[in-house]
Parts: sequence; structure tokens; C-alpha cells
Amino acid sequence: MVIHARSHATETSAGLVVESPFIWRARRPGHRHQLVCFPQAGGGAGAFTDWVHGLPADIEVIAVQLPGRQNRILEDAATEVGPLVRTLAQALRPVLDGPFSFFGHSCGALLAFELALALQARGGPRPAHLFLSGQASPVPFRDRPQLHGLSDEDFRAEVLRLGGFDEELAEDEDAMEALLPPVMDDFTLWEQHVMPVDARLDVPITALVGESDSRAPRAEMETWGAHTDTAFELRVYPSGHFYLFEPGLSSELLEFIAATVLEP
Repeated sequence: MVIHARSHATETSAGLVVESPFIWRARRPGHRHQLVCFPQAGGGAGAFTDWVHGLPADIEVIAVQLPGRQNRILEDAATEVGPLVRTLAQALRPVLDGPFSFFGHSCGALLAFELALALQARGGPRPAHLFLSGQASPVPFRDRPQLHGLSDEDFRAEVLRLGGFDEELAEDEDAMEALLPPVMDDFTLWEQHVMPVDARLDVPITALVGESDSRAPRAEMETWGAHTDTAFELRVYPSGHFYLFEPGLSSELLEFIAATVLEP
């Protein structure tokens, strides 16, 4: 779902509001926790619109918007991870006002992990929890076949195989011509980046995945446990790569996230 940018930030109960180029937020006065969400490859902040109402009022949703998609479609996509992480750390600094956690799906999981590492290296603030979804950890990600060098036709076939677009959209040539480049940009960004394969966080990590997700097999998701010095958990859902946007599974996922971050 695409959310149109507004000229200035206002408080609203309707959903996410554009507060800065990188930050969309659904303000919830009196919240106890903030959930910062990083979208999948090629995705925008609007992917998390429904989460605003799927989470309890104690959780404020913040969605990260990257250049080259939705209201930032005319901007050049990021080409280096380091500068992107530093910019995001600055953009989030005035927004975070208490305990917070990160949720990232697909390439968004890698970005959440890199940002958590950067915050830890600076001495904080750091997330209370990392929810890393549908994305292998750095070592298996590094070793898998790369997609950004594929022909346009083969890349499109691989993306469609993952189920990111419904059948009607996939048959719309104009729509696919607009939607596929940001996906390719993200794969290019991360496949050319040297991941920190030995890095560890002093933050609990939960890895989440659909049981039939070929991009993130269960065995590869379990390797996220090597990147935390504290608790690790793997949760598997009965679906594929985009399990988190299926109504029933989405509700189950959000209930789990809420229980985890709000527990006494």
C-alpha cells in the first residue's frame, strides 16, 4: 500500500505520517516502546501501515523510508551501506525517546543489524531487541549466488518466484517496470557490501521466517544466533517469504512482537 507524503508532520490516528525524508511515524502519546521497521528489498515505509493498528497503543510504529521509492522515487538509491547507516543514525536520534526495538525484513534485516552494530559501537542508544525476518545472516548471505548480476528477465523471474507481487500486478508491464528497479538497487547495495561476518551484539535476536522461504532456509536463519551474546530464538511460520503480510500470520506475528517488547 502506498501512502502519499504530506507537506508537514501532524499527529494522526489514521496511520504513518512523513516526519522527515527517512522517517514515517504514527505518533502515540504515552507509548511504552517504539518499533522501528525496515522494509524488504525495494519496499517502502508504507509496507508497515497496517501494523499501526495491529499493535497495541503502548507501541509506537516508526517506519524507515529509503531514497528511490514511494514519495522518494525521484531520488537516487543508496549505493554504500556505511553512509546510509550513519545518515539513519542521525535521522533516528531526535525520534527515539525511550526503549525501542528493530524489525527488518529481507534486506531490511541486514540494515537493522548494521545499524544496531553502529549504535552499539557508539555506546548507544541501542535497541532492546532485534527481530530479523526472511534474511540469512551475514555468512550464508555472503556465500549464496548473487542476483544483481542477472539479466532483467532472470531477475524478474526470481523476484516473482518469491511472491512479492500479486498475479495482476506481475502481468502489468508498466507497473513492473517501475517497481523492479528499487528491488534491484537493494540487492546491488547489499550484495556488493562486505558484511561483518564475526560481529556480535549485546542484544537479543529473534529470527523469523516462512517455512517455505527459499531465500532464507531454516538452517541459515538459525545462524543469526552466532551474532548475539544474549538470547536467541527462531520462529517459523507456515508460509513463504512474505508471510508477514498475510492477514492471519501478520496478526500472530504482531502479537508475538508486542508480548516480547512489552513484557515486564
